[in-house]
Amino acid sequence: MSSPVPAISIASSSDTDALCVVDDAQEWRAFSREWAPEPACWESNVVIEGMHCAACALTVEDALRAVPGVRSARVSAASQRAQVTWSQDQTLPSQWMQAVRAAGYRAVPANDVFAAERRKVESRKALWQWLVAGLCMMQVMMYAWPAYQARPGDLTGEYEQLLRWASWVLSLPVILFSCGPFFRKAWADVRHARISMDLPVAMGMCITFAASTAGTFDPAGLFGREVYFDSLTMFVFFLLTGRWLELRLRDRTAGALESLMNRMPDSVLRRSADGHFERVAVRRLVVGDCIQVLAGEAFAADGVIEAGQTLVDESLLTGESHPLQRGVGERVIAGSHNLAGTVEVRVETLGESTRFAQILALMESASLTKPGAALMADRWAKPFLVAVLLAAFAAAVWWWPQDPAHAVMVAVAVLIVTCPCALSLATPAAMLAAAGHLARHGLLVRSLPALETLAAADTAVFDKTGTLTRDAMALQAVVCRDGISREAALACAATLAAQSMHPVSRALVAAAAHEGLGPWRLTCAREVAGQGVEADVQDGFLTGEHPAGLCRLGSASFAGEVPAMALPADPEGPLVHLSDARGWVASFHLQEALREDAVQVVRTLQAMGVTVHLLSGDRVAAAEAMGRRLGIEQVRGACSPGDKLTYMQHLQAQGHVVAMVGDGLNDGPVLAGAHVSFAFGRAVPIAQFRSDFVALGDRLESVSGAWALARKTMRVVRQNLWWALAYNMACIPLAVAGYLPAWLAGLGMACSSLLVVLNALRLSSPRALRPVSSSQREIPSGALVPLTQE
Repeated sequence: MSSPVPAISIASSSDTDALCVVDDAQEWRAFSREWAPEPACWESNVVIEGMHCAACALTVEDALRAVPGVRSARVSAASQRAQVTWSQDQTLPSQWMQAVRAAGYRAVPANDVFAAERRKVESRKALWQWLVAGLCMMQVMMYAWPAYQARPGDLTGEYEQLLRWASWVLSLPVILFSCGPFFRKAWADVRHARISMDLPVAMGMCITFAASTAGTFDPAGLFGREVYFDSLTMFVFFLLTGRWLELRLRDRTAGALESLMNRMPDSVLRRSADGHFERVAVRRLVVGDCIQVLAGEAFAADGVIEAGQTLVDESLLTGESHPLQRGVGERVIAGSHNLAGTVEVRVETLGESTRFAQILALMESASLTKPGAALMADRWAKPFLVAVLLAAFAAAVWWWPQDPAHAVMVAVAVLIVTCPCALSLATPAAMLAAAGHLARHGLLVRSLPALETLAAADTAVFDKTGTLTRDAMALQAVVCRDGISREAALACAATLAAQSMHPVSRALVAAAAHEGLGPWRLTCAREVAGQGVEADVQDGFLTGEHPAGLCRLGSASFAGEVPAMALPADPEGPLVHLSDARGWVASFHLQEALREDAVQVVRTLQAMGVTVHLLSGDRVAAAEAMGRRLGIEQVRGACSPGDKLTYMQHLQAQGHVVAMVGDGLNDGPVLAGAHVSFAFGRAVPIAQFRSDFVALGDRLESVSGAWALARKTMRVVRQNLWWALAYNMACIPLAVAGYLPAWLAGLGMACSSLLVVLNALRLSSPRALRPVSSSQREIPSGALVPLTQE
């Protein structure tokens, strides 16, 4: 989903008719956005219902890619989402959604209004299936207990046969109702000649029930010596228990995306021509509409408050943990919550241009990226399952001459215990838990593999202006050429500065506006990254009656020769120069302040064993002074964007894994060239950032918090992988040797997946953001830098 438009619904008695709803081009923007690389192409985000493993994700990908007109498809089993790129000239959403349905799954728009209700219905059904399996299991165990405890001769043949019949009857609801999800997926696999993790499990259930039924109906036959209804009902109960808990826990690992999507309202109160407010669908809003937002509702668009005041919750959009006061003339953003009073808002921005839509697009894209370990697990999932089937068959053949009934149960145990659910969840569960936790605290992860890279990074390179210092600067002094007034110089500088989003430029524009100096008309404006802005000023007059003409605003090397009188004795603070065709016109001295957490973040990273560097386009003296204040020894000043990139590449050539922290304005090349990067600076549209991490708020401590969490995430991933491998390596030989009964295999399979997800959930605790020093000792409490401020 790429824009905060209202949810659509797919609910109908006819599946075909329901899917046709999404073929209306007006509905596409509810879950899609136009794909820039190719005309008439769309990129859609949908939820895939019914997936449980990596093999399921690969099956859905294959089904989507087989549809003519689908350019690409990415599916994540961990986040239950898919991103489909398709051509409107060759296919329609209903066609590739139908392909998913034919594969045994269900694709619905990410904002389908009935999705939550449908999940509740399915959740209640799953709960009933679990309860039926549990109740029948207890009763069957009660009937099986005498056979286990009785000594030879204690039970008559008729009594033992009666207990078998009772167990068979109680196993029927388990097979016919509780095992339904496994059988449906397995049948779909058989029909499409493919394999997923449900197929071996369903085969184990069928084989166990068939062999036990044969033993019940023909006690003197091949399988009459023993029945296994107790094992059947037990491992079904354990599997359903594990799947239920796993889904609940998995929802928590990716809960930040779900929470953000659920923030948008379906309808809103809009002022009509007669002045009354009427409720309309959000999609009918246009820029300029006036809407009324009641307490407890979410804002449906970016806008300005025209009446009323309130408290606003922007925590999921900016990382600001405390409610913010908003009144007349102040801006509110789509997706934030109105906590207090009723307000009237004039709509300014809708659709893909809102900050909400950009954040959501990034989060959806990140949830579909796959780290290297997850890709390897996906790649080996299907071959592993084929090997499981062959191993089960080989075990049955080996044991058959000795005891056919025992051979069947050995094969069943192998089928169940080797299910690689834990292995496929090991990496994505941990990565999604970490990314969701960071998102809830104002730091977006654009790519899950970036967490893996950040954990290995040993060097941090910080930009100065707008990153270590605040965006807001104050104009301290103006030095002008003889015959140039301060007002004229500032008005001209502000006119050029308005063409840039750099913090220095914004400070000059704000200073001119504060003094009531309006902008001049200009043409041919051009910004040179890292240097300044030049333009032809048409109707502004620096001196006399002639327009200013071609002017430049920027560094000394860009503006031209600067006289010594314009250079301050105090080297601290940025300095920007204005020049015209005659040369230097004026110099502007600005004052900047360090972010409150800058010093602490630098110290924390150094305590974690990270080498910190400072690069700045400002004067060398100013950069070195800033380095001394921060405790950074490696400082370079007067750097152009190319110089910064060269410096970083030199560090990379020395074998360092470099993380770049910039403001997202002039640092595009160096952010893109770093192994991993962070972008600050809320003035830049989020979609334009070229970094791996995007800070929604202004807290620099999110860098050290993310660094610490990335290291802990990789430790959890390694723990999960080792556990999954150790579990399979230990249990497979035991199952093949006949020492692992089927019920214990089901319990082991369920517990292995649960342990992996529970271990990943540790990354969602507040302690996960607490940095640890390079010696793995906790930093003293005064040096701890949590991601949030209480």
